[in-house]
Amino acid sequence: MDILASLDFSFFLLAALGTLVGIIFGAIPGMTATMAVAVCLPLTYALGLEHGLALLLGLYVGGISGGMVPAVLLNIPGTPSSITTTFDGYPMAQKGEGERALKVCIVASLVGGLISAVVLFLFAPMLADFSIKFSYVEKFLIILLALTVIASLSSNMLVGVFSGVIGVWLSLIGTYSLSDGGNGKTRLMFDFLEPYLVDGFALLPVLIGIFGISTILLEAEKGVKGGLSGKSLKIGKEGHFSLGLFKGRLTNLVRSSFIGTFVGMLPGVGGSAASVLAYTQEKNLAKDSSQMGKGAPQGLIASESANNALTGGALIPLLSLGIPGDSTTAVLIGAFTLQGIQVGPLFIPENSTTWYIMMVALVFANFVMFFLMFFAIKHIAKVVLVPKYILYPLIVMMCVVGAYAINYGIMFDVWTLLIFGVVGYLVQKIGLEVAPLIIGFILGGSAEVYFVKSLESFGTYSIFFTKSPIAMVLWGLIAASVIFAIVMECKKRAQHRLEAAQ
Repeated sequence: MDILASLDFSFFLLAALGTLVGIIFGAIPGMTATMAVAVCLPLTYALGLEHGLALLLGLYVGGISGGMVPAVLLNIPGTPSSITTTFDGYPMAQKGEGERALKVCIVASLVGGLISAVVLFLFAPMLADFSIKFSYVEKFLIILLALTVIASLSSNMLVGVFSGVIGVWLSLIGTYSLSDGGNGKTRLMFDFLEPYLVDGFALLPVLIGIFGISTILLEAEKGVKGGLSGKSLKIGKEGHFSLGLFKGRLTNLVRSSFIGTFVGMLPGVGGSAASVLAYTQEKNLAKDSSQMGKGAPQGLIASESANNALTGGALIPLLSLGIPGDSTTAVLIGAFTLQGIQVGPLFIPENSTTWYIMMVALVFANFVMFFLMFFAIKHIAKVVLVPKYILYPLIVMMCVVGAYAINYGIMFDVWTLLIFGVVGYLVQKIGLEVAPLIIGFILGGSAEVYFVKSLESFGTYSIFFTKSPIAMVLWGLIAASVIFAIVMECKKRAQHRLEAAQ
């Protein structure tokens, strides 16, 4: 009955509205699903947990899907996960098959999203039940594995490690609590900041700053006067769309959806890796891949089913282990924090109503995305023409108001927003990785607590290597991720040397 009470008209309206706003954010080049969720995060405090999650999950699904619009029509990835959509989408648009390409993407997105939702529903509770048995040692190693995987799958492992270390360092600023095994004193800050940073930097202003303000700064640097208004949108009607396009391509559709779901489960990897991997697999396994890159529907199917499957996959480690699967689910932690709920192994058993409501919202958002985009794609496509000089000031205003109000009017939270907006901008300008940094910030405090508690309980460092078979497996996975990164880096350098020699 609790579930039925929450599933009222406003719940579905918020999910639908979130999906629409997410599509608009995703369709505007430079805006992302993460930014949409971060900007709208403060609104969830007034909505309550279930209705707030309905809004945010709609934003997540819509934001990932909306990136296909500029990717197909303008050859500009609306979101990082839409990079491979440009390979075949834009060539189809140039032939006058823009509408056909977009509808292929929309159907593939729906299937990918639904498959990932099924995997989430089946797998997350099992993983949560298993992880409940973890001691402090295993919990620390799980976080270490997550940070290692993030670093190993970054463009450069050393850069990824360094970015993650910075995030962990920032998370330790504040009072070293006695309950965490500390001395109760503040640390890692200047004396004049002690009144403001007793509890460290507030998570929500940090998230909004890094994913909201820094994005605005990066986009503003490119210039906001130019815009896309002078471009024509090659939507066209040549080549009528039919579901027959998927005949013989169901294997690609399902395989790519599972690839996206699996990549989503790897902390901090992101949708671009999912879509690239799925696209590459289709190119390697297809009987005829000669047309891929020239306007082949199978390329669109691989890309869009994979990046939309990321949504369910990224929620699996978040809800079962408390580890965000990507930058957007890192922001979703903020929604739970606002409501005083901690995600992790006990979340699903103790909040079963919220768990089922999240599943309803996720599935509903996928269907809303499909109907909105499939039947109104010509109108939605026009959002790419919204002038940025109108859009950006509104987003900055929403970020500042949200940061100020989120903790009942603390002005230092606005300064935190601006500080981390500049930090996020500088991090990306000098070539560091945002995902390892923010996930290091989120997990750093927990990693310290689990590490200290492990030593308090067992009194020796050897416990991290001899505690249990699970610990041995985790060390094996950590070693494998490091070896994988080293091998990939060696291959990349060998390829660069070969290209230089030629």
